[in-house]
Amino acid sequence: MKAIMYHYVKEDDPSFPNFNHLHIEDFKKQLDYLGNKFGFVTKKDFQDALESGDPPKGVVLTFDDGLKCHYDQVFPVLKERGLWGIFYVATEMYRTQKLSDVHRIHLLLGQENNQKIYEYLNEKIPQDYLVDFVREDFKKLTYTRQINDDFTKMVKKILNYYISYTYREKVIDDLCELFLKKEDLNVLDFYLTAEEMVEMENAGMIIGSHSASHPVMSKLDLETQKIEIQSSFSDLKNFGLKLSCKSFCYPYGGFHTFTKETEALLEMEKCRFSFNVESRDISKKDLTERKQALPRYDCNEFPFGQVRRIGKVHSSSYSI
Repeated sequence: MKAIMYHYVKEDDPSFPNFNHLHIEDFKKQLDYLGNKFGFVTKKDFQDALESGDPPKGVVLTFDDGLKCHYDQVFPVLKERGLWGIFYVATEMYRTQKLSDVHRIHLLLGQENNQKIYEYLNEKIPQDYLVDFVREDFKKLTYTRQINDDFTKMVKKILNYYISYTYREKVIDDLCELFLKKEDLNVLDFYLTAEEMVEMENAGMIIGSHSASHPVMSKLDLETQKIEIQSSFSDLKNFGLKLSCKSFCYPYGGFHTFTKETEALLEMEKCRFSFNVESRDISKKDLTERKQALPRYDCNEFPFGQVRRIGKVHSSSYSI
């Protein structure tokens, strides 16, 4: 059984020529390929496998970040084909009415100012902001499967991993003031609404938690991790979702982004399963011994899953 991860699935936007996304037409082609090559696991068979520990053959589709394009672009395609998917939503931005830091970074890097952004960070950020620069796992294990220019890679590492969360939001606020327009940062245009989530759940999709604020969980103390998990599930319930199959997905993903203690917190929260990012099939051992760290492939590891670049296909992951 293969779980496959998607983020942005949409048409091109000329205002953001470097924005990493899977074109909707390539998504359709990839579904054709996956269906013909592997087939798709039914929702019932997937849920049965969580109990039996026996993984069926086929593909499970997962979508991170609760993006508007998941409703506008992906959901109609899945319905038309009789497919289902698991959609992971971070929830804090619904309270703050402000795009999350991670998505503002996507927009900043989606333009053509990556060198200028890096130079700004290099000049303006004091070294003592970069509290996790010394972590070898963050240096060696982040963005290893992506093809990015050096400026893009360093901006991502600085803003997603090295910087203290005490200072991160303000730094990104300043960058957005310099490089983005206010209309680019409209929450209603960027994320699913509560009504859309409920509609999707009623149509057979699973809606899961992607934490509250989309942090690297391993950067947080246990109490803050607990709050991130509990508040996100509470928010989803308040949106009107049933959450009959409780699920979580680690922001960013990879074993450097969470710990065994994170997994224990999810067990305490009665989460049935959680997804990591790891390029291999889901095994019987995963289902029986470690359901809080199920592996997922990135869609770019399969035909038609690559990012387009100026009329060409570019072998780069679009996950953050």
